[in-house]
Amino acid sequence: MAASKQKSHTHPQPTTVILVRHGENDWVTTGKLPGWTPGIHLNKHGRKQARATGHRLQKTHPRIKAIYASPLERTRETAQALAKAIQPARRIITNRAIGEIDVGDWAGKKIKKLRRHPLWPVIQFSPSRAQFPNGETFFEAQARAVAAIDRLVKKHPSETIVLVSHADIIKLAVAHYLGIHLDLFQRLGLAPASITIIRFYQGRPFIEVVNDTAHLPAQKTKSAKK
Repeated sequence: MAASKQKSHTHPQPTTVILVRHGENDWVTTGKLPGWTPGIHLNKHGRKQARATGHRLQKTHPRIKAIYASPLERTRETAQALAKAIQPARRIITNRAIGEIDVGDWAGKKIKKLRRHPLWPVIQFSPSRAQFPNGETFFEAQARAVAAIDRLVKKHPSETIVLVSHADIIKLAVAHYLGIHLDLFQRLGLAPASITIIRFYQGRPFIEVVNDTAHLPAQKTKSAKK
């Protein structure tokens, strides 16, 4: 009697989600809160950062299936630089759910002035209790970002995808998957054009990398130019 063949159990490959923060822009020098303010573009160094991130991903993750980006200019410009390095014909898919947190009436306002508002210390130390005037709560922003990621993980089983988003949105998502209370999410650092990687094994998230900046070019200082 022939020996019965044992069935081999193969586990599916994980879905890899690469979260990229947009590159540097000059808005930070204005001292204003950006939010969904239109017309904020990458500066010269930010474009270099985006290209460097694209070349890095082309080497480490050559089989990227899709690139999603927040609708704002700074994220789409970063995504376009990634696509050019990874696969020039790659189409950028706009996803509003990974867009910047909606700061409502505070968009474009001077941060120096906002610091005097009673809501400011709540945002800094108890963000779970904060809602921007005519804008979102941090819970709402976290919920939509996590829901978007979970939907894309189901849409791309065993594939690698890139999401180009914003600092707070990425940090809120990472905090969720790590099981960190929302009030602590701002303890996570996230530099412009940094790479954060989460692998989903049959739905279970594993944080592989957070705020990787090893690929980024150094920024020249004024003294270095002399």
